Amino acid sequence: MTVRTSKKTVTFAHPFTLGDFEEVLQPGTYTVETDEERLDGVSFEAYRRVQTLFHLPATPGTPGLSQTLTVDPDDLEAALARDAASGAGLTPRGGCD
Repeated sequence: MTVRTSKKTVTFAHPFTLGDFEEVLQPGTYTVETDEERLDGVSFEAYRRVQTLFHLPATPGTPGLSQTLTVDPDDLEAALARDAASGAGLTPRGGCD
């Protein structure tokens, strides 16, 4: 079985939740890793996603101790969409007349 791993970063501008993880996560940039395994027996190169990992940074109270969540990619996309929508249509307020 051949496995490939891709890595990307995602950035949230607002506090957010992710899937079944109950903790509200802080805005920031997070690393996401996706593992895919090659499908054998097909006439073209194809891969199937087997897991998506979302890396949480260490907190000031526990330096060096970080967490990694296994997440559903659809939950991650939904969280990113909610984050983008929460900033849409906002304009700075001017002074009162």
